[in-house]
Order: sequence, then C-alpha cells, then structure tokens
Amino acid sequence: MEWLFLCSMAFCAGMIDSAVGGGGLIQLPALFNALPQAHPAPLLGTNKLASVFGTASATRSFMRRVQLPWALVLPATVAAFFLSFAGATAASHIPKEVMKPVVLVLLIAMAVYTLMKKDLGKLHKPAVIGTRERLTAVLVGGSIGFYDGVFGPGTGSFLIFLFVRCFAFDFLHASASAKVVNLATNLAALSFFVPSGNVMYLVALPMAACNVAGSLVGARIAIHGGAGLVRVLFLILVTALIGKFAYDLLL
Repeated sequence: MEWLFLCSMAFCAGMIDSAVGGGGLIQLPALFNALPQAHPAPLLGTNKLASVFGTASATRSFMRRVQLPWALVLPATVAAFFLSFAGATAASHIPKEVMKPVVLVLLIAMAVYTLMKKDLGKLHKPAVIGTRERLTAVLVGGSIGFYDGVFGPGTGSFLIFLFVRCFAFDFLHASASAKVVNLATNLAALSFFVPSGNVMYLVALPMAACNVAGSLVGARIAIHGGAGLVRVLFLILVTALIGKFAYDLLL
C-alpha cells in the first residue's frame, strides 16, 4: 500500500512540476508520511532521485517544442548548479524558522504582482541578450540555486516568475527555462546525497518511473495549453504555497 501511495503521489508531483514546478510539495510530504521511521536525509535523497528523472523528461519534452534562449539559460544553469551545492552545505547553519516568513512574504508579493499585471507572461518578447542580461541570468540562477540547496520549496515558481519579470518571457517559455535550471539544482543535490548513501533505491526507482510518466502528461498539457494556462496554474500553485507557509507559521 505504501508503494502504491508513493507511486501515485510521484505521478501527480511529476505532472504538476513539469508545468509550473512545486512537485516537491506533493512528493516529499508523501515520503515523510509513508515512511515515518526513516531518517530525513535518505528521504530527501530519495525525493531528489525520483524527481530528477521527471525533470529531465519534462526538459526534453519542452526542448523539442519550445525554442529556448540558451545564451540566458546556460549561465543561469551553471550558476544554479554550483550555488545549489553550496547551499546544501550551508543548510545546517541557516535556521528554517528564519527562512519561512521571508519566503511567505516573497510569495505573497509575487502573487500580488502577477495578478496586478494582467498581461505579465502572456506575450513572449524576450529582451535583447547582452552582457547585462547574461549577468542577470547568473544572478537569478545562482540565488535560486542557493535557495534550493538551503531550503527548496517554491524553487520552480521563483524561477518562472524571475524569467518572466527579468527577461520578458511568457509563462510557457519561462516554465521550460526553469526546468533546465531546476534539473541542474537536482543534480547538484544528488552529487551530495548519492555518495553519502542517502538514497533508498528500492523506493526511489519506482517513484522515478511514475514521476517521468506524470511529467510527460504535465508537459503536454502545458505546451498545448500555452502561456495562458501555465499562468493560471502558476497562480494556483503560488496560492497553495502561501497557504502552506502561513499554516506552518501559525502552528
């Protein structure tokens, strides 16, 4: 029953994550609920291994149908990889209690800004790529990569918003770009979890297969639904994140 539950949750996580990010909101709590006796580190490693296959599959689906501006995406990806690893090593020194209210405020600001700007992310009019834009991409990828290594929830949503806001992407292209960067942060985390033996492969591999299946469905929905649908899904996910963080702070 635990495997059936975890595989179902992995499918749902992959489907949501491929479109707008946030799959960890489903998959990681499912692991903690199904395996309450396990130590947190192997659960985190198992979650990352299951997720990385789905993220890679979604990235491939997007790359086949959405043209990405690699001059921006690659600097952001490289910065995200190295800063995510740095964030993972610094995680034990930064209290989670400090992170939660800050992230809650940022999520609320992001949701309000997106709602107020009705045309935000509906049209794809990317900025001309120069040195300034490349440096901005490094800053975006590095800062979100570090955040993913330290804390994690909402990484995909922050990436999508920043690609829309900083580079005038529509939500579909921003989601596709975010997948590439998120793949790098997942790989960086696994470079810590796998060598340290913090992955439960008998659980992770079936979940990975279901995550891939879900990601293929989610990517297809996002691509065919276009930027308008991704924008709606993005707002729904951010609202769910706000509710989760507010609930956690009130407990």
